[in-house]
Amino acid sequence: MKTRKILRNGKMVSEVGLGCWSFGGSYGPTTEAEAHNTLSVALELGVDFLDTANVYGMGVSEQIIGSFLKGDAGRFTIATKAGIWRNPETGQRGFNNKADYLRGELESSLSRLGLEHVDLFYIHRRDQEVAIEDLMDTLLAFKAEGKIGGIGFSEISPATLRRACAVGDVDAVQSEYSLWTRQPELGMIQACKDLGVAFVPFSPLGRGMFASTPPDPGTFEKGHFRLGTPRFSEPNFSYNIQKIDAFKALARDLETTPVVLAIAWCLARGEHLIPIPGTRSADHLTECVAGSSFAMTDQIMGAIEEVLPVGWAHGDRYTHEQWVGVEGYC
Repeated sequence: MKTRKILRNGKMVSEVGLGCWSFGGSYGPTTEAEAHNTLSVALELGVDFLDTANVYGMGVSEQIIGSFLKGDAGRFTIATKAGIWRNPETGQRGFNNKADYLRGELESSLSRLGLEHVDLFYIHRRDQEVAIEDLMDTLLAFKAEGKIGGIGFSEISPATLRRACAVGDVDAVQSEYSLWTRQPELGMIQACKDLGVAFVPFSPLGRGMFASTPPDPGTFEKGHFRLGTPRFSEPNFSYNIQKIDAFKALARDLETTPVVLAIAWCLARGEHLIPIPGTRSADHLTECVAGSSFAMTDQIMGAIEEVLPVGWAHGDRYTHEQWVGVEGYC
């Protein structure tokens, strides 16, 4: 497994990481045993970068990682997040970037993980009532105390990133980025490169759309996060499936799978990109990791662009309610 830089101090991680949202049940029920098996296989494959958050399963994802680690912080580089609060009974959510709140959430995350230090700490969503400069002061204090190794932000704008970097080092920005979500190309990927910041694409497989067997919206249960999302609703979903069928045909012609091809495409977009496909399945993770060894060429990149040109996806990636908290910049 090849490596890429995740922290400005030079810390390297596997160029394909593992998103652990599904450990908390986001894509359906799972078990600790299944998640532990996936983590064991990750180590065998050379995947040493885990991404989780305090709200993934309301702490369940962090607890599962913690029970696997048993206090051994050396096997993985771990990123977690805070800044979103949720009411599990009503589903209501909001954002809080105040220092006392973030400190309490960080301490709770460390407790669930069984660690005294986390390698990378993201602000999951910006709270616009807290100036980015004040927020950076809070994060730099956590770093000075040794509680976090690096500072990250999720779904911010390039302008916000530049303001943050004027205060202190930012190590990583995480945003949705894939063959069907390419907004970060309009400034964020470039800003990260200019500033020496890692760019971490989440959902690089289009929330399951590039899997060999795509999701069936008819099976989404009440509360499932893709239920009602424009891209997974008709008529958009059928249009999207037709386009992805052409991409799958290209993958077959190249004697590979759409998963491998989508991950390889993402890696080829820049040496500072570290995609984190999310899965609770060891077999699926193995397929994702194969994207690291795919021999990508300019000719293949061009063929992908012909099949899935920028802006091909039908429908928004979020509902109106889900868009709240994501910073716009174009």
